[in-house]
Amino acid sequence: MDEKPEDEDFAAFYEQARADCLRAVYAVVGEWSLAEDVTAEAFARAYASWRKVRGHPAPRAWVVRTALNTHVSWWRRRRREVAWDPSHDAEDRTPEHLQVDRHVMQALKTLSGRQREVVVLRIFLDLDTRTTARVLGVTPGTVMTHLSRALAALGTALAPTTRQEPAK
Repeated sequence: MDEKPEDEDFAAFYEQARADCLRAVYAVVGEWSLAEDVTAEAFARAYASWRKVRGHPAPRAWVVRTALNTHVSWWRRRRREVAWDPSHDAEDRTPEHLQVDRHVMQALKTLSGRQREVVVLRIFLDLDTRTTARVLGVTPGTVMTHLSRALAALGTALAPTTRQEPAK
């Protein structure tokens, strides 16, 4: 059975974009298994709407945005079911080749949700300011403000804490 050209096109996109999208979603949601679930759902939706998605100016960003929206929907449903207890967080089982540095992840978790989204789209996916603004539904100025504040916070959080005396 021959695959349709659209299926081959989507398969190539999936292979090329999967790791980047998964890493970006993980950086925002902070839990590997949840990132895998919502990213898989986003790719399934992308496949179902592939004609529209492939014409999007940034299909990877479409997948990441869809995954993050799915995460919010899941979170809203679940928050009514069980109160969140951070002590029940599962051990992170991120595959070695996809991991984001532990210190970077801790620093990312200190940012607001919008700041994490901007960092993920601008830095992880290397989108320009205008495309990031379009994906998030905000103005380019808002993107630049969030990115500036996020980078300042990350710089502070990731700065070395020990200072050495200058050599004499």
